[in-house]
Amino acid sequence: MRRRAALLAPLAPIAAWGLAACTSAPAPTSGATAAANGEGGTTYPLTLENCTSSVTLPAAPMRIVLLETAPVTVLDGLGVLDRVIAKAGVFPPAYYPEAIHGDLAQRVDAIPVLSDDIDGAGHLQINQESVIAQSPDLVLGLPDGVTREGLASAGAQVLVQTVYCGDAPAASWEDLDTEIRLHAEVLDRRAAGEELIATLASRLDAVREKAAARDGGTCAVLYPTVGGGPLYAYGAASMASPQLEAVGLENVFAGTEERVFEASTEALIDADPDHLVILYQGDGDGSDVIAEVTGTAALGALRAVREGRLLAQLFNLTEPATPLVVDGAERIGDWLDGGAS
Repeated sequence: MRRRAALLAPLAPIAAWGLAACTSAPAPTSGATAAANGEGGTTYPLTLENCTSSVTLPAAPMRIVLLETAPVTVLDGLGVLDRVIAKAGVFPPAYYPEAIHGDLAQRVDAIPVLSDDIDGAGHLQINQESVIAQSPDLVLGLPDGVTREGLASAGAQVLVQTVYCGDAPAASWEDLDTEIRLHAEVLDRRAAGEELIATLASRLDAVREKAAARDGGTCAVLYPTVGGGPLYAYGAASMASPQLEAVGLENVFAGTEERVFEASTEALIDADPDHLVILYQGDGDGSDVIAEVTGTAALGALRAVREGRLLAQLFNLTEPATPLVVDGAERIGDWLDGGAS
């Protein structure tokens, strides 16, 4: 399922186009800095299972290559973003507003780019040798053309977001805690991981408190194919369901077990949600995906379309389970209260 889902849950989300020149990686983190970044809570060598593959780390990773955008706010929350020596894909600065993330957008932008070449289907185009050339000890993400075996032969281990490993049960906010704890253990930052979890839980409590004052309603989370093509919706195994629940809405497709599936126009019309959250990727404001939905004659009959209750949302603000999903919940809540653009 991982390859098919690349369009809908890309390992390197789209924003800008064209191939960026490769930049040489910075020198490895010094032993003194590594000791300062670690907490000593993880015992190495560490062996764990990830997507049915065994991953063994001889020591805390100090040279990380990012081949997906999702882990950025996890790494930053753990205080180890400085271990990232290179990235591939496109990392929209809109993911990291200064009011929430301080100077994160600038720090992410400063990380050398291996490739931001994305094909029309949303797949990152990257040469495995360019990743190996960085001498990473940990790679986050596994796009087409890059293999665990190839990276392992060069001394690099791979971690993939659990949701991309295959069939998953119904999603919950515990998935976020699990992902944070996984990365915290791997990176020897357990205490920082628990602090991050507590901070996010407090923010979620505030989201739910505001939700209690709303009337509620129903919502569908969609990913339209711009220019014509399939319309996708998010079901029980996606973070869309717990995110909507937190803001006081019900996912009309919460009864569908899949994380993401092709939704028929008829099914959407039958559900007739009160609100629509339209996921997109890129540097724009999402107006193209809104136009894709509102410009479809059949979907124009939906109550949410007729009454203008549509919100365009950057993909990682809903999927997969990272701190950005808490950002997304806050944003949806503000939108419901009339305060989000």
